[in-house]
Amino acid sequence: MQAVYHLPGLFEFHELYKRFLPLFRGHREWFHDWCEIGSVYGAPAGCPWDGGRAGFGEADPEDAAGLMREYGISARLTFSNSLLREKDLSDRECNRLCALFEKNGPVPSGVILSSDLLLRYLRERYPGFYFVSSTTKVLTEFRELEEELKRPEFRFVVPDFRLNREKERLASLPGELKGKVEFLCNEACSFDCPDRKACYENVCRKNLGEDCPDHVCVSPRAGRGYRFSDAMENPGFIGIREIREFFRANGFSHFKIEGRSLGSAVVLEFLLYYLTREEYQLRVREEIYLDSSLDLF
Repeated sequence: MQAVYHLPGLFEFHELYKRFLPLFRGHREWFHDWCEIGSVYGAPAGCPWDGGRAGFGEADPEDAAGLMREYGISARLTFSNSLLREKDLSDRECNRLCALFEKNGPVPSGVILSSDLLLRYLRERYPGFYFVSSTTKVLTEFRELEEELKRPEFRFVVPDFRLNREKERLASLPGELKGKVEFLCNEACSFDCPDRKACYENVCRKNLGEDCPDHVCVSPRAGRGYRFSDAMENPGFIGIREIREFFRANGFSHFKIEGRSLGSAVVLEFLLYYLTREEYQLRVREEIYLDSSLDLF
């Protein structure tokens, strides 16, 4: 069973993927033969339907769509704002993105969302998309996850990263539900954080243009920013050994890598760790860093 990765930065890290994807396709021996890229997700800067993170993607949508079409990779629009109102559905730029990506070649595009209002709107107006239930719903109870997985509207469901530890209950899921679970692997947020939903909603308000104060994170590591080494120490972290030895062995194949709000250099480290064979990581890193046209910082 393949491990299928869903990667951050459709608009945010377009230049990085322009350099990485030719390596991934042209030097397949450099990468694990048991993994594949399933999608690249993201949202452009200033997108009111965006949620989870305040997007800063500057890539031209036509270019982003074209790159995914060229390499046969699904593009996913991150439209996970949970606070959308009826009036927000008429946003011209968001609808323009939907029209562009809905039929972007033979590989279907998807939408990651949290709002049932938006889900109903998109299913009616843009039926070519498939839909992903966002981790911003903060489904922390296993019963909630099971109910969400049974919803036929969703091809995939991304549970809260704290459910990654529920291995016995995950292994007992029926096969058809296992195929819909998409695990968030590299979250660095405090495992015991009580404010995760409030943090997401604060971002949603800002993306809608509301004048509101920043959410204050109470994590003792909040001032450090994101560090991959911290994420690896998180009880909810899923590393490649667990992917090979537990998740794939128990019928799970979809894994989401977060990182839209980080820099290209950090995202490259994710690509090296999760996709690249250890003996070729330096070679891939050199190919990327020696491209003088790419600003990794």
